[in-house]
Amino acid sequence: MSLFPDNYVSDIEFQPQEVIKRFQEEKLHEHLVYLKAKSPFYQKMFESQHVDIEKIKLLEDLQYIPFTEKKDLQQHNYDFLCVPKDKVIDYITTSGTLGDPVTFTCSESDLQRLAYNEKISFMCAGLRPGNVLQLMTTIDKRFMAGLAYFLGIRSLGAGIIRVGNGIPELQWDTIQRIRPDSIMCVPSFILRLISYAEAHGIDYRNSSIKKIIGIGEGLRDQNFNLNLLGQRIKEKWDVQLYATYSSTEMSTTFPECEYGCGGHHHPELIIVEIIGDDDQLVKPGEVGEVVVTTLGVEAMPLLRFRTGDMASIHTEPCKCGRNSFRISPIVGRKNQMIKLKGTTLYPAAIFDVLDNVDYVANYIIEVDSNEIGMDRVTAVVGSRNPDEEAVVKDLKDRFRARLRVTPDIRFDSIENIQKIQFPDVKRKPVKFIDKRNL
Repeated sequence: MSLFPDNYVSDIEFQPQEVIKRFQEEKLHEHLVYLKAKSPFYQKMFESQHVDIEKIKLLEDLQYIPFTEKKDLQQHNYDFLCVPKDKVIDYITTSGTLGDPVTFTCSESDLQRLAYNEKISFMCAGLRPGNVLQLMTTIDKRFMAGLAYFLGIRSLGAGIIRVGNGIPELQWDTIQRIRPDSIMCVPSFILRLISYAEAHGIDYRNSSIKKIIGIGEGLRDQNFNLNLLGQRIKEKWDVQLYATYSSTEMSTTFPECEYGCGGHHHPELIIVEIIGDDDQLVKPGEVGEVVVTTLGVEAMPLLRFRTGDMASIHTEPCKCGRNSFRISPIVGRKNQMIKLKGTTLYPAAIFDVLDNVDYVANYIIEVDSNEIGMDRVTAVVGSRNPDEEAVVKDLKDRFRARLRVTPDIRFDSIENIQKIQFPDVKRKPVKFIDKRNL
């Protein structure tokens, strides 16, 4: 029997925080017992590291268990499999953002869990039966997210249009023919949709679209205000904007509600720790690395997995009535941190500046090391403005105003950058190239 039948929705997010904590500690115990019985990787780890799972009673006791890292998944991939191969229904690979892709497997129960996760996430973003969502992301190429969104909308009882990514002409033709009320895509693609509409006389402001759910890119800053990309979209197209945070490894989504104050935690699906450079928990509101323990995953569950994402958690109750914590917009990836002229920043901060410049059609950020081993950052820009001298001056002024430092600026054709950004083997646009360790 499935743990997540179609008509089931837990109310745990709305319970008092002490109830949520006790609930998670019970789920943690069940998770540890399952791993000890079923997981070859964690069986070996518990034995070699002398982990007595009966002594792990509280969430705080997780600190006595070693972390799981991406390299563990890469080097011992199938040691994480907890079910016979004949129970595997779907095979997935990660996008390879932090290195070589990893294969994940899903049982029937895991697919039902994915559907439940996305159902309650869509509900958090205000979708209900009767809504129609246009999905502008791939459901093929071994991609978990597109499949999860489809399963979630189906479980919710809303309608879905599987258009796939890219091709603004097809997206607008579908919107005009079927009139969905919501779309789901990478936020920067919205600017391409708007540009296409303006160039082809499409009255997008009066279209059927009322809600946009963004994936893969942030729409807000750490104070939960719209970032420059979000502001630019909102100024052009006054629709409701929602951001989400998720990853294949987590098999869980942190969705924004209508108040836009961070991604809501689903306590029945995942345990989250935020750790500092000393690998200890940081205080709420402080930025650290997101570490996750998946709950209810049957085929390839994880324990204390280091995501590499940097964020903070906020524990004050939300105005929507949920009492589970909220996770901030992702600051960046831990291994992508840049030290530019004494200032620490992440690529997303540079993206945010360039995404708000009308004449910047596209760009790539490259980082390598200079002759003395310091980070050297170059913004490779595809510009619609042919006056390169004026563009350099304007961009440097914008970078100084926002970041206090400026990367080098180099120009390339819009077409060349487009080819780099969207290679055939990648599912996500390539906007950052790190050459420091090459």
